[in-house]
Amino acid sequence: MDFSLPLLAAFAIAFAIGSNDTSNSFGVCVGCGLLTIRRAIYLLFILVFFGLHLGGSKVLHTVGGEIVELNEVIVSISLLVSSAAIVTANYLRTPVSSHQAIVMSLIGSAFALGKDVDVSTVIKIVLSWIVSPFGALIFAIAMYWFMEKSLSKRPPLQVERVLRVLLIIGASIIGFNTGANELATALAPAVWFGAMNLLEGAVFGSMMLFLGAWFVSVRVAEVVGKGITALDPFSGFAAQFAAGITVLIFTFLGMPVSTTYCTVGAITGVGLYKGLSGVKFAFIKRIVASWMLTPATAFIASFAITALYQLAL
Repeated sequence: MDFSLPLLAAFAIAFAIGSNDTSNSFGVCVGCGLLTIRRAIYLLFILVFFGLHLGGSKVLHTVGGEIVELNEVIVSISLLVSSAAIVTANYLRTPVSSHQAIVMSLIGSAFALGKDVDVSTVIKIVLSWIVSPFGALIFAIAMYWFMEKSLSKRPPLQVERVLRVLLIIGASIIGFNTGANELATALAPAVWFGAMNLLEGAVFGSMMLFLGAWFVSVRVAEVVGKGITALDPFSGFAAQFAAGITVLIFTFLGMPVSTTYCTVGAITGVGLYKGLSGVKFAFIKRIVASWMLTPATAFIASFAITALYQLAL
């Protein structure tokens, strides 16, 4: 069996995730001025490798083994369509869910070929997409409130130093999640199909993600870090930690949830707590529109390309 096209598609989606999802891990750190984008990318490379290799097995099983019946055509077309959608959204400076693009592309391609789709698994995944950003929003508000009550009486300089360390920890959790959830979702079809094993996916997937982050990600990282509401180390940690823990919980459950939207939800929660005037609702509307359009577009594009491929045979 020829694995060249599935492998090419898998590397393309890893590059695309790097172009988009660096914002999830370190966008807040960049927005706060704690890290430069380049230093953030080096840290992300290490965290993603260990995240996928050590923590990605459950998500790999859900996406690769439960959603649809895989073959070479489904794997190749769905991943290529997904990568194109993610890179396009990144170019437009709009954070997008790689999970939505990948899952709905798989389903669209499977429908076009008349393959089985596990509806119950799809329902669970969609519910996770809905619940996770709101969970991150509520968690971020609670975290900010707790920090405000517990740290407000300490010397400002001491608080800032502690928060800078905590912010790196929170970012590292999301970086680990990027491998265990985001990249695991992206590579699951190729790994489950047999085009590569888990270690190969961790090595080459991390390398491609690094390249995507290095060459493209600065656009979205700056948007997430600065485009929704003004962030400082205090509010940045509350948002980052809330998003990281939310995604980590869903990763343990084997659910492919969007770190992008959990991060956006958490940052929005902090902004709402600090005051409605500080939240840029126009940008949030743009993200919500993307949340609805991305899965629909990915499904239609993958279905159409697969159907045309079948007619051409």
